[in-house]
Amino acid sequence: MKKRILTAALAAGAATALALTGCSGDSDGGNGGDAGDDKGTVTFGMFNWDEDIAVTNLWKVILEDQGYEVEISAADPGPVFAGLAKGDSDAVLDVWLPLTHKEYIDQYGDDIVELGAWNEDAKLAIAVNADAPIDSLAELADHADEFDNRIVGIEAGAGETGVVQDTTIPEYGLEDMDFVISSTPAMLTELDSAMKDGDNIAVTLWHPHWAYDAYDLKDLEDPEGAMGDAEGLYSYGSSSLKEDFPEVFEWLSGFKMDTDTLASLENVLLNENKDEGEYENIIRDWIKDNQEYVDGLTA
Repeated sequence: MKKRILTAALAAGAATALALTGCSGDSDGGNGGDAGDDKGTVTFGMFNWDEDIAVTNLWKVILEDQGYEVEISAADPGPVFAGLAKGDSDAVLDVWLPLTHKEYIDQYGDDIVELGAWNEDAKLAIAVNADAPIDSLAELADHADEFDNRIVGIEAGAGETGVVQDTTIPEYGLEDMDFVISSTPAMLTELDSAMKDGDNIAVTLWHPHWAYDAYDLKDLEDPEGAMGDAEGLYSYGSSSLKEDFPEVFEWLSGFKMDTDTLASLENVLLNENKDEGEYENIIRDWIKDNQEYVDGLTA
């Protein structure tokens, strides 16, 4: 249904993620694993999407503390899936199903191994400030003036933009509202300004996203299902992952992260500290605040 809504939002983060690819972690901190052991090198394929940058770099720190070397190979989905199928990488943590990455699973599914869904709440939304006077898209047309008669969108080529234009607007009679098509950074700038000024605002957004942790927002209910169903975020491994790294196979197969936890990790990594550029230190600080959860990932 959507080609992918996050690409432009992550352009700035991509360069940082690539620069950090393959960096080793601090062997002294973290989850208490024996980092002195040489357990081999685990390679992750990674898309330059917020949630993938967040969870892949989290697992990098976790596995390095457990004695593994970790490398990250960042690319677009096509090369990442091809590399996983060929065994060039060991795991990918951000496979959207059943829709977004279906074509890649159809193409490479016989050569890769599903490890399971770690989050099942990936979805598109029209979000508003939590104290907005409405709760549903069905109410938006009658309250358009209270939102300056605007819905602030993202890029013209984004999948969500097409959904809102082709389905949501006609379904809820929003044709008289101005659907502002701009860019993800521009949308986030308007959202930040409105939240600081206490103004009502309606924006195209999606789960997972750090904005839900940074701001007090709510999704407008979608009684007609015009924004589409939620998807799951899955981990996949290479055909040899279980044999090469049985411990990692088990840990990734049991990996779960709820949307609030993911949003908080994204927020500290890609919003609050986005100019620091040192993922490992930021993640270690986040782990201190979420130690019980992180310890459970390798229990």
